[in-house]
Amino acid sequence: MKSFYGEAPPLLVITGPTATGKSSAGVMAADILGGEIISADSMLIYRHMDIGTAKPTSAERLGIPHHMIDIADPDQEYSVALYQQQSRAAVKDVLQRDRLPLLVGGTGLYVNAVIDSYDFSGAGGDRSLREKFKHEIAASGAESLHLKLQCVDPETAAKLHPKDTRRVTRALEVYYRTGMPISSFQYKDDQKSVYNLKMFGLTMSRDLLYRRIEKRVDEMIEAGLVDEVRALMARGYSPELPSMRGLGYKEIIAYLQGDLNLDQAVELLKRNTRHFAKRQLTWFRKDTRIEWLDVENYGNITDLAREISAKIAGVFLPL
Repeated sequence: MKSFYGEAPPLLVITGPTATGKSSAGVMAADILGGEIISADSMLIYRHMDIGTAKPTSAERLGIPHHMIDIADPDQEYSVALYQQQSRAAVKDVLQRDRLPLLVGGTGLYVNAVIDSYDFSGAGGDRSLREKFKHEIAASGAESLHLKLQCVDPETAAKLHPKDTRRVTRALEVYYRTGMPISSFQYKDDQKSVYNLKMFGLTMSRDLLYRRIEKRVDEMIEAGLVDEVRALMARGYSPELPSMRGLGYKEIIAYLQGDLNLDQAVELLKRNTRHFAKRQLTWFRKDTRIEWLDVENYGNITDLAREISAKIAGVFLPL
């Protein structure tokens, strides 16, 4: 597959905040265009985590191949560097079969790791350092580790909450391994993609978005989210795992551990999801390549998918 505009391989991106209908729009657009989905959602990689991640069911996928879903167990170490490697390989595979790859999801760093010249090659892991920082947190608290990061990498520290110990630890790990801040291993050639991109962001009014978020959370509870989390814990997956600290899981864990009642956990999940949507918007609004489509301007998701398909008809052509 090639494009009118240069030799760079084509990639269609559909992104935006949670609960805007990205997955459905992506599937329908892929059906129209003869494409396949590459997920850009950091939680969909995990097996056994379906309800809390709003993972599209087999029926919802409409027979469209999906990549980068169910590729890791919840206790498996996974990184954005590995995601970049695997997802780019998936894009290449789709293109080699003369299909159009659609990168669909709302994890901003995952999207940018695929489309832009992010370089993680020098930022390998160090288990001994991670253990050292873990003991330091236990002995002195999360604030002490965050203060250490402020000293060596104030830019990254300013972006991270002190209680986000996983990312604080990772930033310190990179610094102590390389002597350079983690940001230096990321953006190269700002917004010059390795692909010929067409990017769409789905948006809607804040009131509608928040109503959809609350409805989605209620549906997750009705679908058995509590039982899903209980089953994960019964399998031996620790509440401290990065996967189990994800949105939709940490709140229900707090309920199952007796820290909250169910109503409190549900309200906390709704609030945290609203805050997450705001952070997603903040991330994506900075990318001027994204063409924003207001979902409210379309009768349904099918109409929206047809609009996306029509907009790229003059950009991407099959061989």
